[in-house]
Amino acid sequence: THPLFKIINDSLIDLPAPSSISSWWNFGSLLGICLAIQILTGLFLAMHYTSDTTTAFQSVTHICRDVNYGWILRYLHANGASMFFICLFLHVGRGLYYGSYTYKETWNVGILLLFAVMATAFMGYVLPWGQMSFWGATVITNLLSAIPYIGTDLVEWIWGGFSVDKATLTRFFAFHFLLPFIISALVMVHLLFLHETGSNNPTGIPSDMDMIPFHPYYTIKDVLGVLAMISILLMLVLFSPDLLGDPDNYTPANPLNTPPHIKPEWYFLFAYAILRSIPNKLGGVLALVLSILILALMPLLHTSKQRSMMFRPLSQCMFWLLVA
Repeated sequence: THPLFKIINDSLIDLPAPSSISSWWNFGSLLGICLAIQILTGLFLAMHYTSDTTTAFQSVTHICRDVNYGWILRYLHANGASMFFICLFLHVGRGLYYGSYTYKETWNVGILLLFAVMATAFMGYVLPWGQMSFWGATVITNLLSAIPYIGTDLVEWIWGGFSVDKATLTRFFAFHFLLPFIISALVMVHLLFLHETGSNNPTGIPSDMDMIPFHPYYTIKDVLGVLAMISILLMLVLFSPDLLGDPDNYTPANPLNTPPHIKPEWYFLFAYAILRSIPNKLGGVLALVLSILILALMPLLHTSKQRSMMFRPLSQCMFWLLVA
């Protein structure tokens, strides 16, 4: 057999999978589809986008007005990011509830992936060069100035000047283009570690004695999940493409005029709220980073004899208190 076909076969066709995994196990494949959609739409957007402060905003308008089906590319990409984060949060929540974090390597690569996707989304939001793009970039990059001694130099180094300007936009475009490919590589590592152990299941009990082949059972299940997700994405894109966006970003960036409310896209609100709720600058930045990095403590804090929360009503209460 061909070595490449062997990899594909062993991870998508003859892979032994637990017979009891529920729809909560669909989000991995959905995230893969999200990444593919984002890379494809992003590639075609990059063919028409210009990363210069004088033309960036206009180039996005040009894509939406003059490029064939440019509007749907732009809105698929913008709302695809929202779908990406919905799937990410549900995927992480599944891992927390069912104790999947006991696969330490898989879990840690996952945390790395979460950081990478957040960084990518942040830099992508800066590219249309609207008011929220500019001021969001200004506020978030400025946070690094809270780092003692090197903070200010670090911020000016990232800016490439004394404020968010031409140099900043160009480098953000470069990194926004590069990072998804790094994410793709990390995804392979994530899967490599997962396939060392095999999937967890809702009971948290080893399922070695009751496995079924991935194909056709979970291939067809994944296809159903993908159809459901794409339906939701298309409903967003075709009926209310600006539902999750900020109207301020339809105003071109103006360094002389601060918007009355600077707020990120919905998927960063949890982190931004934590940042803003702490009066100390460095404290806020640390809390912001730790709000995600705290996931790394999960494998260390697991003391129960049972892996999953399925049969632990008290833990379930704690989990839903946290989530709701």
